[in-house]
Amino acid sequence: MQQVAPGVHQLTIQRFVNLYFVETGTPGEWVLVDTGLPGSKQAIIEAADKLFYPGTHPEAIILTHGHMDHAGSAQALSEHWNVPVLAHPLELPFLTGKAVYPPADPTVEGGGSLAFVSRFFPPQSFHLSNVQALPENDVDPPFLPDWQWYHVPGHAPGQVALFREKDRTLLGGDAFATANHESVPSLLLQRPCISVAGAPFNYDWQQVRDSVRQLAELQPQAIGCGHGPVITGLEATMGLQRLADEFPLPLYGRYAYTPARLDENGVAHLPVAPPDQFPKKLIAVAGAGLLAVGLTFLFDKKKKKAKRVKPESPTHKTPKKFRRQSASTWE
Repeated sequence: MQQVAPGVHQLTIQRFVNLYFVETGTPGEWVLVDTGLPGSKQAIIEAADKLFYPGTHPEAIILTHGHMDHAGSAQALSEHWNVPVLAHPLELPFLTGKAVYPPADPTVEGGGSLAFVSRFFPPQSFHLSNVQALPENDVDPPFLPDWQWYHVPGHAPGQVALFREKDRTLLGGDAFATANHESVPSLLLQRPCISVAGAPFNYDWQQVRDSVRQLAELQPQAIGCGHGPVITGLEATMGLQRLADEFPLPLYGRYAYTPARLDENGVAHLPVAPPDQFPKKLIAVAGAGLLAVGLTFLFDKKKKKAKRVKPESPTHKTPKKFRRQSASTWE
């Protein structure tokens, strides 16, 4: 567990997904921000008991957004602690099973290894029974009077970031990342680097860029995101500003020029997906591999058969006198 700032601790689940224990300001009270992947319940409970006291529970669970790596254990933890789950109103259709997030874009430029594995991700949607909407007319999140929430869409329609003005602490969700999100090794090794988050899942790139610029204007001095290590000081402030100034809009991909349109009911429009050459390449490579294996098998089979065949031995011997005669004939 790593401290982001006073009263804020980052827990990393399965080496690349972060969630946060945020103290409310009242002794012993706290809020959980995000819940990691499905199956993370026990690890989170044990971490909370160690950080606070055995049997502790949060006042609420706040989700930055509803993707599987952020809301995966929300239902299990909400039931265990008997506390509400809070999220932006635009996330509710996806958290209650009424809608499914826009499909990932494995063809996006710069998607890296995350784009490759995104082909195999299941459709993302949950059926939470105890989820409530954050009040849109109040930017102060419940139970966190020193904090404000900011709507930062583009990666998810109702994604929010949390900011504490007094010490400029920012919890950015997946508005950006503090490690190279497109490189699995960089994520696993937790190499600090402020960069674009979740490129294959960004359905509106203009909104993603605007969200990064909005958060950069806050000039944070301590940053914790959904993926990557804690970054503090000038590295945090200047790194986020650099990303805002040099934001790399992709040149190609499903959502590069035409975003998906979403509303309070879910997905209203999806742009046509460009051809994905990977399946064809995979089929070609697999076909060539099977052909090579087949030819090798046939060659080995013929080789073994040839070894089993013995040369026939002569059935009779030529008498010596005929051999001598034959020899003398040739002399």
